[in-house]
Amino acid sequence: MTFDLQHLAAFNAVVAAGSLGRAADALNVTQPALSRTIRRLEEQAGAPLFERHSKGMQLTDVGLALQPHAVLLQRGAEHADEDIKAMLGLAKGTIRVGAVGSIACLVLPLAIGSTCKKWPNLRVQVIEGVWDRLADALISHEIDLALGVDVEDSDEIVAVKDCRWEDTSYVVAGKRHPLRKKPRLTLADTLQERWAILPKGTGPFDHMKKVFTRQRLALPNVVVETRSVTVLKSLIARSGFLGWMPETMYDAERKAGLIDTLEIPGSSDRRVLTAFRRRAGMLPGPSVKLLEELRAMTAQPQPGGRGRP
Repeated sequence: MTFDLQHLAAFNAVVAAGSLGRAADALNVTQPALSRTIRRLEEQAGAPLFERHSKGMQLTDVGLALQPHAVLLQRGAEHADEDIKAMLGLAKGTIRVGAVGSIACLVLPLAIGSTCKKWPNLRVQVIEGVWDRLADALISHEIDLALGVDVEDSDEIVAVKDCRWEDTSYVVAGKRHPLRKKPRLTLADTLQERWAILPKGTGPFDHMKKVFTRQRLALPNVVVETRSVTVLKSLIARSGFLGWMPETMYDAERKAGLIDTLEIPGSSDRRVLTAFRRRAGMLPGPSVKLLEELRAMTAQPQPGGRGRP
């Protein structure tokens, strides 16, 4: 069975919008025209794809089975179009990349800036999140590159071995935090302070736990867990919380005099970062250009880390 890509794009739009009306607006077509397109696709599939309700459109079992394939086919066609244009010297297309917070704060913006300066016709879509979010986005083709802490390869995702670097994480606090006045500060002195950190199960939380365990200490008083880097840094800078961050994540706040490292012997730790891609298929041309910039950057010393070629 051969599907029409325009029909699949219409199907994906309805799934994303949840209703024919909103999908028609997004596609800039009339609702009757979109309804006819969906009907043709249902005829081709041989079964209804949606159940129509007063509040919108809900996928049937057949629609649910078609959905992941429709997304992959549409994105595959988009990637092919971008690669052909790049080969013809047009260098148009979209870079789809995801990154953990520390990389999204410094390394990724620098790499995007360099890439877009060389290739001004490229566009970039970025998502920021913890690793489970990025892995899902990579597998579903929402993004083509994921930047995060080095983990073992899986059946679907592999690390780009020549794009690796390191950074160092520290206990951090606002510039006026009372612990800065304490002489001979130790990690144990932070246990009863209020902490704000990314949630349990994330890389930064496990990394912080490792440092406390290494000194045979219990976990500190974690009061706030949040996936928002903005909220996290604001709590540390303005509300007296302690946190655990790689230096790249608070570089701007350090320069602004808002957040800085607490000088505690034995409280820092290094980690390896890398780029990941899907194991199967080729990396789309636009994302290759970003990866080239990342390779060049990570071969040099990075703020808060030592470059590794």
